[in-house]
Amino acid sequence: MSSPLPLLQIAETDESAESSFHELNFNDSECDGRSSPSGPSLASKPHKGNDLKWEAIQCVKRQDKEVGLGHFRLLKKLGSGDIGSVYLSELRGMGCLFAMKVMDKGMLETRKKTVRAQTEREILGILDHPFLPTLYSHFETEKFSCLLMEFCSGGDLHTLRQKQPGRHFSEQAARFYASEVLLALEYLHMMGVVYRDLKPENVLVREDGHIMLSDFDLSLQCSVSPTLVLSNTNASCRAYCIEPSCIVGPSFELPVCVEPPCLQPTCFKPGFLWPKEPKPKNQRARTPTELRPQLVAEPTSARSMSFVGTHEYLAPEIIRGDGHGSSVDWWTLGIFLFELIYGRTPFKGNGNRETLLNVVGQSLKFPSEGFTVSFAAKDLMRGLLMKDPQKRLGFKRGATEIKQHSFFDNINWALIRSMSPPEVPSPLVGLECPVQTVKPSLPTNVIGGSDSDRSSGPYLEFEFF
Repeated sequence: MSSPLPLLQIAETDESAESSFHELNFNDSECDGRSSPSGPSLASKPHKGNDLKWEAIQCVKRQDKEVGLGHFRLLKKLGSGDIGSVYLSELRGMGCLFAMKVMDKGMLETRKKTVRAQTEREILGILDHPFLPTLYSHFETEKFSCLLMEFCSGGDLHTLRQKQPGRHFSEQAARFYASEVLLALEYLHMMGVVYRDLKPENVLVREDGHIMLSDFDLSLQCSVSPTLVLSNTNASCRAYCIEPSCIVGPSFELPVCVEPPCLQPTCFKPGFLWPKEPKPKNQRARTPTELRPQLVAEPTSARSMSFVGTHEYLAPEIIRGDGHGSSVDWWTLGIFLFELIYGRTPFKGNGNRETLLNVVGQSLKFPSEGFTVSFAAKDLMRGLLMKDPQKRLGFKRGATEIKQHSFFDNINWALIRSMSPPEVPSPLVGLECPVQTVKPSLPTNVIGGSDSDRSSGPYLEFEFF
């Protein structure tokens, strides 16, 4: 194993992630230069079909053809990240509230963060999931690039955890939040996105108590081939694939035996079309549970040498500089679950250097006093926090493998949005969003706000070739 000390010395020289634009004072010339969103136009989000805020934005576009900064009034600062600050903004004349991420284009260019900002915008543009943010619009001025997203009135899980008795969640609450995060990560992996920045500060709570992941500027885009894996108890195995050119013809039997059998989503066909196999005597009929298709959407070929993330959540392979893939998201899920249940991360030391050394060399230990945690929860965390990524739970079959763990036995994955959240934020007054005609006007000055004590903590980004 190579020593992580050279990387540790570099990590200690991190610059602060605090954004350089605490106060935004947009003048007339900046707002007069509203430009149309770059890249592909945002299509309607199916799961947001009844969203009044979405309709309000479309109303503005129908009237003014473009959505720009002048349509909004910035109310207060919600937080800061490495490449920008997020503000609570109000759509003028409608009362709709949004979270607007504002990035200084000059700062992005100076700090060579333009590609990261572009990657985040591209990722947000393809997302359509209940536990991931909706990008309502993107627009630019001469100086700023702005992303318009939904506002979560419940804050983040880091702040919410600190309000709990003992500053930690019950195991039941932690299971709820971890299950929704797991589904969000599964969707991201299916879309070819490795998140790489999971932590309670980036898990926001919507007004209904369900979660939403945020901040995708550290995410990695890669190719992925989602597959349907058949769980087959039969000793023999076959793999069948129907290519688009031969859908109307006979199925093509692969020359090699694949374990387990694998079907591409576009090649999946009903069971009554599968070739008949002779049934041995005295063998009972196969039940549906013995042949069950399962989605595997893991970008296993993704590899990156970037040194990115938050110290307490970095996976060992990132610290060692070995290169990493999508398994880093399952490591961070283990750290995330540990922090929710125990109120702290498992490898935190006295300073960043000691923390990174602990991640690489210290074994996982659970607090022995003051907590009542089930064996299933501990076993899940052990599986997710394997230091060898190839032995880590989720390495082979991704979220499908993790969802089958006994810790999630009581989770109905198909009806998870109908589950009662552990805590529902108090309703905010005056947030009605009537749809009506909007006349654009210039925004007022921004009212500053306070940052989370760790949300704007140091980010790491170093390239090793």
